[in-house]
Amino acid sequence: MVERLEVPPAEVPPADAESKGRVSGSWVFVALLCLLLLGQFFYAPYLTSPALQTWATVFVAICVQALPFLVFGVVLSAAITAFVPASFWTRALPRRAALAVPVAGAAGAVLPGCECASVPVASGLISRGVTPAAALAFLLSSPAINPVVVVATVVAFPGQPMMAVARFTASLVVSVLVGWVWLRFGKGEWLRARRRHDHAGFAEAVRHDLLHAGGFLVVGGMAAATMNVVVPREWLNALAGNFWLSVLALALLAVVLSICSEADSFVAASLTAFSPTARLVFLVVGPMVDLKLIALQAGTFGRRFAVRFVPLTFSLAVLVGVGAGTVLL
Repeated sequence: MVERLEVPPAEVPPADAESKGRVSGSWVFVALLCLLLLGQFFYAPYLTSPALQTWATVFVAICVQALPFLVFGVVLSAAITAFVPASFWTRALPRRAALAVPVAGAAGAVLPGCECASVPVASGLISRGVTPAAALAFLLSSPAINPVVVVATVVAFPGQPMMAVARFTASLVVSVLVGWVWLRFGKGEWLRARRRHDHAGFAEAVRHDLLHAGGFLVVGGMAAATMNVVVPREWLNALAGNFWLSVLALALLAVVLSICSEADSFVAASLTAFSPTARLVFLVVGPMVDLKLIALQAGTFGRRFAVRFVPLTFSLAVLVGVGAGTVLL
């Protein structure tokens, strides 16, 4: 007779352990938002150093400014995942990927949103079967050519309507070119797109994306605030006299400042020491490549994606911006 050995059952976490973890994470995120909104009032008096005050102001401004658009993008992405069937995208976009890229890029003109919103939306599109190159074209074009940004640019540059035209044209061209380059040379293993199960509900998708993307937004905001304090502004004034140096200086400044695309045109208009072409490059680069956006992209699609996508986008944005400025301004 063989003695039966009784193996103790493996320890399984209680059924509500995962939900408790989700609740804890949600409360941590809510607490962080409260600190961002109220930090200026309660903690500013204790930041006696001007550099610390500047850092705190920039950090809070970036996060608070970007948060509504991030929430908008997360909600839209969750709605796409929960309510839009995957077959819709195969009907809405051309079957040929090379044609789907410019169509997706042009679709960015009808969706008001910031660059923070475009990342979760693009992730949701990929998870629903859209060609990654087309989703990436939409990711770049949406925050740069939507009606809100165009109107803001016209208002910021009164009497210079060609600045808005040049910005729209250059941004659309860059988004399409990046999509085509990624379609030709991109590899699947470079893109870590997060895919949800079909049974995931709307509220669950919103919670997951908001906690995920919100954390990387905070990291990017901290980096941008630090760079704002470290880089002396006198250096920028010294570079304004040289065309190519001024172009590169404003391109890098756009990356560092991480200003929302709905507000960056007013900053560009204030940089009167620089040429119109240099300011146009600032407007083209900013919505496509900045510190908080890099952090969001790396967190959503992976570092292997970011280290290839960011230099490609930055280079094409600078080159196309210079070309558009030379021809149109």
